[in-house]
Amino acid sequence: MQAIILAGGKGTRLKPYTTVLPKPLMPVGDCPILEVVVRQLKKNGFRKITMAIGHQHDLFIAFFGNGKKWKIPIEYFIEEEPLGTAGPVRHIKNLEDDFLMMNGDILTDLSFKKLFEIHKNKKADLTIATHKRTQNVNYGTLEYSKDGRLTGFREKPSFDFNVSMGIYILSRRVLPLIPAKGRFDFPDLVHKLLSRNMTIHCHVYKGYWMDIGRPEDYEQAVDDYEKMKDIL
Repeated sequence: MQAIILAGGKGTRLKPYTTVLPKPLMPVGDCPILEVVVRQLKKNGFRKITMAIGHQHDLFIAFFGNGKKWKIPIEYFIEEEPLGTAGPVRHIKNLEDDFLMMNGDILTDLSFKKLFEIHKNKKADLTIATHKRTQNVNYGTLEYSKDGRLTGFREKPSFDFNVSMGIYILSRRVLPLIPAKGRFDFPDLVHKLLSRNMTIHCHVYKGYWMDIGRPEDYEQAVDDYEKMKDIL
């Protein structure tokens, strides 16, 4: 099994933390969150990792090298210009028939191996790991008719959403849909697959997942990692 890790962004939402380090190299406990991901991939039976990097790419190469320390080969694709969250895979050579693609700033106890097996069993073109998130609204919300008559009121409601975890299994069949040049994001790929009636499977995961995109999420992930590090 082969994994592509997307780690080329600037992490602007996580400033000021990312002023010095790129987001995937931010520490949780005694190691970067991306090292946790690498160890998990090795534990789940993956045999090769390619990191798609751009911003401060030299720091990734200096830290991970060829992957010998983690006993898994690590290669690099360096983005000369931002290619988005799907664009890099079009440029990575020798991709297997199915491969994992994920963001490099994710803390989760999801089994990547199990997700891969589900994708194969479903014979999907794309499998998306999904998680339920609750969004709290800190205002009273109003419902009213066209003439302004109030018909409903909710004080600080909460709404549930099914969100992408930033972890995917892709078939090589999707690669021709990714332009050879320019920026191309994952939502663009999803829309193309839908327009062609290709198979997208959503795997609902109810375990732990945290994307460290915001300062408060990063701080929560640091606390959670201390409780979970023995099982990750």
